[in-house]
Amino acid sequence: MIFMSQSGIIDPKRESDWDRWYGEHLAIMASVPGISSAQRFKTATPGYPPSLAMYSVTSPGVFQDPYYQSVRGMGEWLPLIDRRYYHRNLFAGAERAPEVAADRILLVADRQTAEPGLAGLDWTWLECVAIDRSTPYRGLAVVASARADALAAADAIGVYRPTTVSHKPL
Repeated sequence: MIFMSQSGIIDPKRESDWDRWYGEHLAIMASVPGISSAQRFKTATPGYPPSLAMYSVTSPGVFQDPYYQSVRGMGEWLPLIDRRYYHRNLFAGAERAPEVAADRILLVADRQTAEPGLAGLDWTWLECVAIDRSTPYRGLAVVASARADALAAADAIGVYRPTTVSHKPL
């Protein structure tokens, strides 16, 4: 399963501090039993939350783990979170989140139904099964940077660039 947390902050002057905090937070989240990867991305695509964190989780039971409960959330950043962009969703349809290298782009398409072949790409379509359920289906595709921007404008696709490597449990 894939858990995604999307957000943005209301104070752009604090962005670099938030980025540092988020890098540390991902490493902590990857230490939770049942979370096998954690990676963060950013976008400038209009209509999409500026920040996306993506985690591979074994099951919804991860969210009940006492350790997860003690480290989850935005902590000190919660008052600065822009509520327009704050979405947390659990998706079925893939066992693991894709690892996105620094020279690649994660494309995100939120749809009412899965759209195989969207923009001529090989998508992984996920069904939202829990938490906020801000979209019924989410398509993920990993592509070379050069292709991404043209696709976003043409097909209402979020273009997310990795800001971290994929953190994995030690």
